[in-house]
Amino acid sequence: MIIWIGSYLLLGLMTGFLAGLFGIGGGAVMVPLLTVMFVAQGFAPDYVVHLALGTSMAAIVPTSIASMRAHNKHGAVLWPAVRGLAPGIVVGTFAATFLAAWLSPRPLAIFFCLFMTYVAVQMVLNRKPDAARELPGLTGLTGAGMGIGSVSALVAIGGGTMTVPFLVWCNVRLQTAIGTSAAVGLPIALAGSLGYILNGWGIPELPAYTLGFVYWPAVLVMAGASFFSAPLGARLAHSLPVATLKKLFAVLVILLALQMLRTVLNY
Repeated sequence: MIIWIGSYLLLGLMTGFLAGLFGIGGGAVMVPLLTVMFVAQGFAPDYVVHLALGTSMAAIVPTSIASMRAHNKHGAVLWPAVRGLAPGIVVGTFAATFLAAWLSPRPLAIFFCLFMTYVAVQMVLNRKPDAARELPGLTGLTGAGMGIGSVSALVAIGGGTMTVPFLVWCNVRLQTAIGTSAAVGLPIALAGSLGYILNGWGIPELPAYTLGFVYWPAVLVMAGASFFSAPLGARLAHSLPVATLKKLFAVLVILLALQMLRTVLNY
């Protein structure tokens, strides 16, 4: 058990740092690695991906808070956009957890791999938006929030991999998009955690110390570590060439998604 606690600690430190740096919740890193860890620990094979998704969502809550506070100190949170996106995000995230609960591990793993590969390609291409494009009104932001929340629940991400590109596409400054994404990640994580807890409630095959599809030993260790490392990443986001780092992160995302897919398909 000590080995696994140490593994969760390192994973929490890494995901917290990346969350602060890129405005993501950390699910892109946590989900594939937690899937590998849960398989190695002998958890029920039919639920390893569901546990990875729910556990990641719960761990994202304190990570998002730490990252949001750090970016807000730099004045890099666009609060009107947060208020417009949040209602749709909560509805979309909560509803999508019910779909995820009915899917088997293989479709979830394939969906995660394909989606994250698409996001990574978009990062590498770094396409420039139309100069005249602006943020939509309340209806448009709510609709965008529902889409972001739904996909986020299916792959247990804080929404940054969709929120940052969406805001940049609307000509929001990259650093502000990252900070705003960090704030948007909180309602996604809260709604997603609740959904995965309810959908996994009472399943006898789940391991001890779980609440629904949330494995609390991993959550507590990862959350504690990420709460301290997220501000460090946020600080670097305002001083380093983020575009270059995003391309490197894109490669990491693809490798991690492929590893999770290989683990689930071969199990």
